[in-house]
Amino acid sequence: MLSGGRPGPHNIEGVGVGFTPPLWDPALVDEILPVGTDDAKEMTRRLAREEALFAGTSSGANVVAAIRVAKKLGPGGRVVTLMTDSGLKYLSTDVYRKR
Repeated sequence: MLSGGRPGPHNIEGVGVGFTPPLWDPALVDEILPVGTDDAKEMTRRLAREEALFAGTSSGANVVAAIRVAKKLGPGGRVVTLMTDSGLKYLSTDVYRKR
């Protein structure tokens, strides 16, 4: 929604609340990168498996977007992202459930 689209369904808890947050200041934002639910979930699993970072899907989405930015910047660029959630509440979901 903040990138100009209409609110829609997704399974990334903590992002895309369907309205403009009251503290939103677009002047502070360089770019908004939409990330699909499947990409966010896959990155969440990858972070746990490869990096031992037990996070939720919003963190997976942050990392997907950070990798996209890093690719644009190229060698020598620096990117920082935050992972502010735990994977604990996702243990009973398809994010971490054995397939």
